[in-house]
This record gives sequence, C-alpha cells and structure tokens, in this order.
Amino acid sequence: MNSNPSLRDLYNPPSSAWAFVPLPPMQNASAPAPAPAASAMTSYHWTTRPAHNSIFDLSPSLDLSEPSSLNVPLLLRSLVASALLQYTSTALVMPLEVGKLLLQIQWIPKDAPAPSSQVHEEEEEEEEETLSDSTNEDESYFADPAVSHIKYPAPKPIDDQGYVIRTSVLEDGTRPEYIIPVGSMNGAWDMVKRVAAFRGEGWLSLWKGLFTSCIHDVLFSNVQPLVDSFMHSVFLSSATGLYRPPLLLPVASHVITGFLLSPLDLVRTRLIAQSAMQRHRTYTGPFDALRQIIVQEGGIRSIYLHPQLFIPTIVDNGLRPLLHILIPTLIAPRLGFGPHVAPDTSPVAWAFAQVLGSVASLLITLPIETVRRRLQVQTRGTAKALRTCVETRPVPYNGVVDALWHIVTEERSDLPIKRRSKVRRQQAERAEENDSNDLFVEKQDGSRWLRNTGIGQLYRGMKMRLGVSVIVLLLTTFGGQQEVDGGWAEL
Repeated sequence: MNSNPSLRDLYNPPSSAWAFVPLPPMQNASAPAPAPAASAMTSYHWTTRPAHNSIFDLSPSLDLSEPSSLNVPLLLRSLVASALLQYTSTALVMPLEVGKLLLQIQWIPKDAPAPSSQVHEEEEEEEEETLSDSTNEDESYFADPAVSHIKYPAPKPIDDQGYVIRTSVLEDGTRPEYIIPVGSMNGAWDMVKRVAAFRGEGWLSLWKGLFTSCIHDVLFSNVQPLVDSFMHSVFLSSATGLYRPPLLLPVASHVITGFLLSPLDLVRTRLIAQSAMQRHRTYTGPFDALRQIIVQEGGIRSIYLHPQLFIPTIVDNGLRPLLHILIPTLIAPRLGFGPHVAPDTSPVAWAFAQVLGSVASLLITLPIETVRRRLQVQTRGTAKALRTCVETRPVPYNGVVDALWHIVTEERSDLPIKRRSKVRRQQAERAEENDSNDLFVEKQDGSRWLRNTGIGQLYRGMKMRLGVSVIVLLLTTFGGQQEVDGGWAEL
C-alpha cells in the first residue's frame, strides 16, 4: 500500500463564513437521534448580506441599507456646531481684517504741510527751558527794547462762518474727534493697536462687521460650489473621453458668486470704516446699513450695477481665482522638481509653488482690492458723507483708473510720519537763519521716492498676507494636507 509522504494536498483551510443548518424534524423521544450526515457538516451557504462598514458607526446617516429617518435634534446640533465654528474662526481673524481695511482706505497726501501746532513733548520742553534760563536773562538785559525778537504764528485761514480751515492731516487742533491721528501704522498690527488705544474706538471696534463677515463667508463657501457644479452640468458633457476641468468655469463661478454677494461686502466695508462713536455713527447695524444704502443711493440696481461698484467687483473676483489656478502651474515646472509637478505626486513641491504663486498674485490683486475698498467707502446719491474713523480723501474718486492715478500721484508711502518736537523745530529754524547745511538735508529728505509716490499705499497689508502664506506652507508640509489655501481667506 503506497502512502503519500506529503500532506500539502490534504490540507483544507477553515472557512470563516457562517453556516446555518436547519434542525431535523422532531421525532419520538424514545427513538435514538440519527447521526448528522457528513455532507451537512461540510456544506457552506453563501449569503448576499453586505459586509459591515465601520464608517456607518461614525455616521449612521450614510447607511442606505437601513431605513432612514430624519433626526431633528441631531440635525439642529450639527447646524449649531457648524455655525459656532464658523463664527469663532471669523472672530479670530477679524481684528487683523479690520486693521488691514483701515490701512487700505486711509488717505495720506504727500504735500501736507507741517502743522503749526504740534504735540510737544513735555520733557524736552522743560529741558529746553532749563538750559536757556540763564542765557535768556543775559540777552534780554542787553537787548534793544525797540527791536522785538518775538515771533508770532501766522494767522490760520478761516471760512465764511469763522471756522478754522484744516490745512493738514497732521494738525491735531482741527482734527475731528472721531478720526484716529496719523501715526506709526506700518502694518495691520500697528493699526490694530491704534484702534484699541483710541478713545473713540476701543477694543470692541476690532470686531466691527463680524456678523456680516461671517454671513458673507458662509454664503460664499456654499453658493460658489453650487454655481460651479451647475455650470459644469450645463456646459460640459459626461460623454467626453479624457476629462479635464476647464479654466473659465471656476473663474466664472467665483465672479458670479462675488457679484451676487457684493451688497454684503459693501455693508461690511461701511460698518468697519465708520466711527464707533454714538453721535458720529451712520449705521446701527447691517440691516440698517443695507436699508439706508438702498433708499438713499439708488436702490438695488445701483448697489449691483453702479460703475464704481460693478467694475471693481468683477475685476477683483475674477483675478483672484484666475491667478490662483494659472500662476502655480507656471511656477511648478521651474522649481527643479521635474516637469510634472502635481498635488498627487509632489504635494510639498506643489504647496511651495502655490505659496509663490499667491505671493506673486498679491502684486496684482492688492491694488485692485485697495481701490475697491476706497470706492465702497464713498457715498452716492442723497446720502451724507460717511464719517470714517481714519482719514479719507475729501474729494471722491471718479472710478478705478482715477483712484489708481490719484493714489500714486498725490499720496505718500513713508509711514510712520515722524513729527518734530519743539526743540528740533527751533534748532532747524536757527540753522536756517544762520545759513547752515540744513537746507541740503531737507532736499535729501524731499527727494526720497517713498515721500513722492503713493505706491506703498496700494500694498497695505502685504506683510500680513505673506505671513499667512508662510503659515499655510508650514501646515501643508508638516500636516500632510493636499490642498493649500493660497491666500483665499480674508487674511
């Protein structure tokens, strides 16, 4: 009798499937039960029940095999949690957004004369008086009484009603009480500190327009995908072979969404720009602002189709997505990571390309955004001029090109503007009388290009945007995320 030395062919792996064998019919209790058949022990039955998915434990609403019922308490809790999360995230970045917007609308002319009444430093004034007591007594004893050395300030110009005309934005005596004085405001954080320390504003003013900003962001993030999917379903066919998303449809969806929500953006800008003082406030809230704008500035048609609002809205909402899509695809192949750099194959290289693209796009989008904010602050129709908490141009702009031209030609970029103290001003006057070299210093100071051009005014908030781009790059690199914001947030 031959025996197979190997047991490989005799091994039968056990099955993990469940087998349900029906019980035999009931028989007489006295009769012995028959032994189960061998075929019944080895027979397996396949079931059509799908395997359990663990994701259904996390979200029972995804399990379509079970009858679904609307859980109203769970839905309400989800909506409340989502609203609180969006409101909290918007509130965290709102102070920087307020500082950036106020910097963008602030008007600082380059030909502003030095104010005749400055804020003197008490310590330097006391020191000057102490040092000059002895010399003044000796000089006054031997001086000729017929010759007077006292210099009186020149009379200030007044209007027909006898009020002093304001000739400089640096004058504190004629500055309205609701306007923050021009000072050291190089960045958005400096403006945040000035707003918080100003008597007419305070810390609560850093969250002006928070509710409107939250509603605008929620609507934009939900309406834009709907518009984009609708345009894809209308203009694209599902029968095409190799599908590649076109460039114009995402740009068009952002333009349409931005145009539909432009009244909310206008209201938000007005609420942030207006003074927080009760007697100088124009709008009490977003609904009151929208009502007054509709009644006094030409109705709903003017809000959407006025040239000073329609053109910057279309350009701003069109350039952002276009540059966000186009510039990274042009920069990525030139980074040295190969000709085919994509988010799936090289996420870090693609994130770096998107950050560089966002920085390059800021050079184009920030001037357009600045012009748009300044045109939004201007009132139209029968509405009174908005009393803003920062200096604004007394003469309104006529359009986008006119605003760009006047910002570059009539404003200055050398912030902070350092005011001369009393001691330094007297020393300069004495030096001019003695024909010193101070005239050469003044010429050098006047030849600075930052003082003679307003290009820097077009890029207020640039440092904050660059910081956000770097933070996004670090989060993408160490967090492993595939998508980069690239400056799409309000920051």
